[in-house]
Amino acid sequence: MPEPTPIPESDFLRLFVKHEQALRAFARVMLPTWESVDEVMQESSVVMWKKLSQLDATDNFLPWAKMIVRFEALRLRRDHARDRHVFGDAVIELLANEAAEVDEDVWEQERDALRGCLAQMAAHHRELVLAPYAGEGRVTRLAEETGRTINSLYKLLGRLREKLAQCVQNKIGNPILS
Repeated sequence: MPEPTPIPESDFLRLFVKHEQALRAFARVMLPTWESVDEVMQESSVVMWKKLSQLDATDNFLPWAKMIVRFEALRLRRDHARDRHVFGDAVIELLANEAAEVDEDVWEQERDALRGCLAQMAAHHRELVLAPYAGEGRVTRLAEETGRTINSLYKLLGRLREKLAQCVQNKIGNPILS
């Protein structure tokens, strides 16, 4: 059997950029915050660059990269194991296995549907839906700006998330949240 031909270094960045959204989504399944996703993605990209020679042209970049992201997420989880709000290794592995089985086209279809549904929302509702992902304290600041209680905003946020999930389900034609 002939020796595999390594992927040229010049193709790494192209492949990484092409699959970065999918890798971030995969990491987010296993990690509690976007900050931890950023940390894992940074470390994973360094590991991928160092191990690029292990990937041959016949291999699929995405599964290889997901494996590296998985190991980096588990490493970060072990580093933060003192936090009682962190999932155990078995739960992380289960989530990673399930996320790895989802076809990238399905992820893309769901992201497109989500973008479309968010675009249909009123601006102030979209701002509230995105607030928890915009950094610490954004929902609190919205409560202060609008004169509403934090509790009432979180109740509204729950209802908006349900509507958003239903909209996404309707757009893709099957339930994604059960």
